[in-house]
Order: sequence, then C-alpha cells, then structure tokens
Amino acid sequence: MLKYYNIESTKIACWINNSDFDKHQQSLIFIHGSGSDHSLWSHQYAKLHKHYNIVAVDLPGHGRSQGSGETDVRAYCVWISKLLDVLHLKNSIVIGHSLGAAITLQFALNYPQDIKGIVVVGGGLKMPVNPSLLELLKVNPEQAIELICKFSLARENRPKFFDALKKSLSGANINILYGDLTACNKLDLTGEIEKIAVPALVICGVEDKMTPADFSRQIAENIDGAKLCLIEDAGHMVMMERPKEFNDALNAFASSIAPRR
Repeated sequence: MLKYYNIESTKIACWINNSDFDKHQQSLIFIHGSGSDHSLWSHQYAKLHKHYNIVAVDLPGHGRSQGSGETDVRAYCVWISKLLDVLHLKNSIVIGHSLGAAITLQFALNYPQDIKGIVVVGGGLKMPVNPSLLELLKVNPEQAIELICKFSLARENRPKFFDALKKSLSGANINILYGDLTACNKLDLTGEIEKIAVPALVICGVEDKMTPADFSRQIAENIDGAKLCLIEDAGHMVMMERPKEFNDALNAFASSIAPRR
C-alpha cells in the first residue's frame, strides 16, 4: 500500500507492506532512478513483500511525493536518512537503481551505521550524462525521453517494455528529471568507494548501454567482499527486464545477511 510520511514538512510517499513491519524480518529500502518512482520496483514488491519489510520510496518531487527534487546525490541521501529515522528501519538493506545506485553508494559512505548492506543496480563510480542529452531535454523533452527509454532496454526487450517505460518517464517533471541527471553527472566516488565497509551486491544487465557492465565491475572490484551479478539479456532496466534472475540474486544476498533482532 502507499503511505505518506511527513519529513521536513514534505509528504514523502512510500509503497510498503499492507501489514505492520515485522521486526524479525529483513528490511529492504528501494530507491528508484532519475525521473522515476516506486512503480519501478513492482516486480520485486510482488515477489518479496511476504518475506521482507518493503519500502519503495518516491524521492522528493517524484511520483506521489511532494518537493522539488535535488541536483546532488548527497542531498537525496539526507532525505533517505530522515526517512529511515521516521520508519525506525535502520539496519536495512538499501537497493538503488541508476540515480538510486548513486544515492545508495553515497549513503553507504555517509551513513554506514544506518544500514546492513547495499545493492547497487546499474551504477558507477562516475555516471556521466551526455551533454547533448541534457540539452535535448531542455528543447525537446519528448525526444529526449524516447532516447532514454530506447537505450535503457536491451534490444530484444524494447517491444515489451518501451511503451510502459515511456509512459512512466513522460509523467515526470522535466525540471526534476534534469536535476536528477545533473546529480548523476556530478557523481565522482573515485578514491572514496574503497571506504565502503558494508556487504554489497552489484547488479547490472550485460547489455546495459546507460551504465555499462564495466562500471559495475569497477564498483565490485573496489568494495571489499562485494559480489557481482551480471544478468544476461537485460539492459539498464534489469529489474524489469529479467525480474526472476534479479529477485533470485537479491534474495540470496539479503538472506545471507542476518535480519535485525
């Protein structure tokens, strides 16, 4: 169900379990990518909500949440920290995709005491955005969104997912989407990522054109003990394109970390 939490006088929407959180279950906090919302994680919620405490957040200015978005990953981390305080769900596993992956990595650096592990999906130490795409987003947002959707999906998966992905991104506030991409573009964890000391799983689609698999290899190589999972026949939207493989990897990782007692 969708529930709202008041944070800094701003209503933040979260898709959570229908029942109260079970303190004996592991908690999973899902953070979506640029211009997206909690619905990105529908395949994960459907399969995992009976076994975990689930929180799929709409970042400020996204989906059903109030706010105007941010242009820096660190600022989004502050919102996530305050949300975990309100939810009393520290010691969770944080899962982030794309922009959410950047937030997750930065969160592990800034708030390691608040989490038990991270899952980084389609991320990178740096996440450069093509300047032409940023410019196109200003002058022709519809065309820019079509390009984003095209290159976010493996070629064979475009007929199945393109229209739904385009519909989702087309509902985004263009200024907020621009700010999200700016936050990605500014990210540089070079020399910092080695400091991450929580268990980490790094997932990427083999055919990811937005954040190529080499980006994920670099993350995994620089976090001590990190596990790398490359999923065939999937692009940047790997959690949608290959949900079973994604969920199996996530469940195995989460199960390997003892839940909060």
